[in-house]
Amino acid sequence: MKYDAVVFDLDGTLIDTLEDLKDSVNFALDKFGFPSRNLDEIRSFVGNGVKRLVYLSVPEGTDETTSEKCLDIFKEHYKGNSRNKTAPYAGIPEILEKVKSAGFKTAVVTNKIQDAAIEIIRSFFGDKIDIIIGQIDGVAQKPEPDGVWLALEKLGVSRDKAVYIGDSEVDCMTAHNAGLPCIGVTWGFRSRSVLEENKAEFIVESPEKIMDCLV
Repeated sequence: MKYDAVVFDLDGTLIDTLEDLKDSVNFALDKFGFPSRNLDEIRSFVGNGVKRLVYLSVPEGTDETTSEKCLDIFKEHYKGNSRNKTAPYAGIPEILEKVKSAGFKTAVVTNKIQDAAIEIIRSFFGDKIDIIIGQIDGVAQKPEPDGVWLALEKLGVSRDKAVYIGDSEVDCMTAHNAGLPCIGVTWGFRSRSVLEENKAEFIVESPEKIMDCLV
């Protein structure tokens, strides 16, 4: 095998979380009388963590204190509503089974809140993901490479034997900052052209094509 480990992004790669993120954002916005955001707006805001998601969602010019309060309300609401509409993309559970059966070690590195990431992954994928790295104090978020490096350290795999899979420009940047090749997936939150512009080494149109890039 070319690789010993596969590191996945979460939102937009393994699971479709947009509807639940939208609902929690709009719940928080409504508390302040702010206008709601539609799905396309949320799609364009995700990728750099929930703080940036909320800060982009509040009206332009909103002060820091209000933005932080809105973020706190979002987090609290999302904690109890992160799996209302969220689900794996078609074919993802099957490809994770194949990846594990083929002997690869697996990790998820995400800018999602750690507790929410663990709950979602364990609920949908059981033990198919070995290591989960979400928002952890002292670990810089993507596109910084720290989370990927921490995951590989925990897996006991060197950087030259790992590959990163994601759906966005943030994922391409994360992979390359970490010294890993990037497999870009087109079913997530960004277009194929975004993946091409950000120099993903491979681009796949469906989950079953992932194995072709790994072996």
